[in-house]
Amino acid sequence: MHSLRLFSQICERHDYHLLECQTHADHVRGVVSLKPTNSIAKVMQTIKTNASRELSITKPVWARGYLARSVGRMRIDAVRRYLDQQSKHHGYESRILPPAYRFRATQQTALRSAHASFEVSHHLVLSTRQRKGVFTSVMGQALTEYWLKVAAARDLAIDQVSFVPDHVHLIARILPKMSIEECVLLLMNNGQHYMGKHYPQVFVENGINQLWEASAYAGTCGNFTTALIKSWLRSS
Repeated sequence: MHSLRLFSQICERHDYHLLECQTHADHVRGVVSLKPTNSIAKVMQTIKTNASRELSITKPVWARGYLARSVGRMRIDAVRRYLDQQSKHHGYESRILPPAYRFRATQQTALRSAHASFEVSHHLVLSTRQRKGVFTSVMGQALTEYWLKVAAARDLAIDQVSFVPDHVHLIARILPKMSIEECVLLLMNNGQHYMGKHYPQVFVENGINQLWEASAYAGTCGNFTTALIKSWLRSS
């Protein structure tokens, strides 16, 4: 079976969206779009296991490790600039005490996983219930500091945060074993817990019993765009 067709069929069977693939004698390069519930570690295990079985090779075929890098519609530096401009974008910058808060890590938290080289970044957007103007700058800072403690305990990294009253943008990095759905639920649930404990009045004042809307935005980003990597794989 042609190797490119093999990997396409494996991805199709498991509902991974293979955007581009390039096979070589000793390695495979690919761009794969995953569901929020998928973790990279599980996807890599599934692809390797199924490829070995389809090729009917009894001895080990794959090296233990892999390289994983996130790409996206926008480069990560463009996402960072977008987050920096949130207060201005929503018209709060001109106020004497703008209800906005920004955080940017001065040094990236190192994440490590055995047998994997990775850099997996996501741009996340969480909106308050009914887009109510819940957050002040003080609340945004307090919740950010709490999230940073949660992130340190759960081996994920929060690189940037931008609060305005009715939503928050984040750039987060995760381990290959974690799905982005797991990461978002962790942030949302801990945010609900913290605000309910320390600022219960905001729920009463805004007539809500939940802090967040049930859904959230999550998009990958990296040093290169998806389109650029796909083009490079096709031409190299």
